[in-house]
Amino acid sequence: MSYKLESDVIKALGELLENKFNCDVIIHVGEKPNFKEYHAHSNILSCRSKYFNEILSTEDIKKKDGKYIITKQNITPQAFDVILKYLYTGHININNKTGTELLDIMIASDELKLEQLTKLTEEFIVKNYQQFLQNDPVGIIQIVYYNKSFFNLQEFCLETICYEPKILFNNNKFINLPAPLLEIILKRDDLNLTEIEIWDNLIKWGLTQGQTLNKDISKWNQDDFNQLQRILYKFIPLIRFYLISSDDYFNKVKPYEDILSKELKNDILKFHMVSEYRSTVKILPRSSVKCNFNIDSVTINQIQNHFAIFANWIDKRGENNKYTKDIPYKFNLLYRVSRDGNTAEAFHENCDNKGATIVIIKIEGSEQIIGGYNPIDWNKDGGYKSTTDSFIFSFTDRRNTKTAKVGYSNGKLSICGSTNFGPIFGDNLYCRNDGNTWNINNVYHSNIDGLPNGSIKVDDYEVFQVVK
Repeated sequence: MSYKLESDVIKALGELLENKFNCDVIIHVGEKPNFKEYHAHSNILSCRSKYFNEILSTEDIKKKDGKYIITKQNITPQAFDVILKYLYTGHININNKTGTELLDIMIASDELKLEQLTKLTEEFIVKNYQQFLQNDPVGIIQIVYYNKSFFNLQEFCLETICYEPKILFNNNKFINLPAPLLEIILKRDDLNLTEIEIWDNLIKWGLTQGQTLNKDISKWNQDDFNQLQRILYKFIPLIRFYLISSDDYFNKVKPYEDILSKELKNDILKFHMVSEYRSTVKILPRSSVKCNFNIDSVTINQIQNHFAIFANWIDKRGENNKYTKDIPYKFNLLYRVSRDGNTAEAFHENCDNKGATIVIIKIEGSEQIIGGYNPIDWNKDGGYKSTTDSFIFSFTDRRNTKTAKVGYSNGKLSICGSTNFGPIFGDNLYCRNDGNTWNINNVYHSNIDGLPNGSIKVDDYEVFQVVK
């Protein structure tokens, strides 16, 4: 007969740590005023940590009164409390630690070659990233960035901030972000801000770096513009000016135009004033989510951002568990009015019995797109079907994903298939036979702001098959 009494052993080792009986190692941790002296046992430290085993095995290790003396000024006592208890008992409790404290534990664990504790702490930070990044995004990014061994965590933090930039840019410590880190973020293609929002934040950051600059730009002289130009010269090439609307450029960029080069100003002016002019600079929109597929669409321009939002709506994901990296769906183009014909027959021929689909409609003479999601399938003889997973949506400005609104079906008459009609979402949103006219009423789906009422004309509409 055998028994497992690990709990008794762990308890005894914990008591041994507390009462310091027969300790032969003294460890000085931190620097005053954040300093603490620890007493431990060389045999336990050596068998639990490769680092301590190497240190305690050297012949020239410092000794005093028969005890080994180890000094670790670069580790905080708060982090070492957790580590020493882990070495003796295998237990850790990091639930109430701040993000900075967790990173201190992770850095110390990595230095002491405690691979398992380093990995566990990293996984905990990733799982609870929102809480930690929101509290001190600038401090955490700096700590992670300057510890090159945490490459995975570096990339995770950057991806998270790019997907949810308000965590950093709306934080009052954003202005303290070091220039090299701001440059890294602005270089990324997945930064989920419009280009004018990036410009506004860059100006806000730049003005605080030049402490003598008056916030009232009307009072500036040429020396002031020269000072701001010196501060921002590395960042100007990172701004995709050709993605900024004429109105925003005039109202927000032009007041600071003296910090731009003459060549750039002339090129931007031609871009906005000459209808057929195309800049030789190839500029792609930023996109916040990685998609492992290509999507062919004429109704939307920020493809990956829009379809990431659709994926979150389909799975009804809230603010705290949105897809921030890969999304689990493929979107295959089944039908486009301008390509396949503007009749109900053409729609049903291409889309019936293809499973879940999403319809995207570009309203004539505007930047608004609307549409809906059918989680079942289309069938010209199918009649009405009910589901609470169907939704309709609107982007008041398709160039700005922050204008997105969604309304889910109340479970009554959600979807309808009819020979003489295109897509029908309850009585809310349906297409007449000609493909270019839609009717909108708010009846069986939740009301959403900005959705037009009555009959509307559209430039085009597309239907995508949704495959998980």
